[in-house]
Amino acid sequence: MVEKQTKTITINDKEYTEDQLTDQQKVMINHIGDLERKIGSTQFNLDQLQVGKQAFVDMLGNSLEAEEEDT
Repeated sequence: MVEKQTKTITINDKEYTEDQLTDQQKVMINHIGDLERKIGSTQFNLDQLQVGKQAFVDMLGNSLEAEEEDT
């Protein structure tokens, strides 16, 4: 016999099983999960952009310093 595992979610320190939620509440939970993934992905992209920008700032600074040394 296979037991069906019930999903639970904790909201405001209270646990709810999937069967206690309305279809609309389940949709809201799916939206929250999707938004959390998108926020994580966006934060990852922002980190990459900030590191890339800093690399160009550093390269520019080094280039300017090299020109000053040559003159």
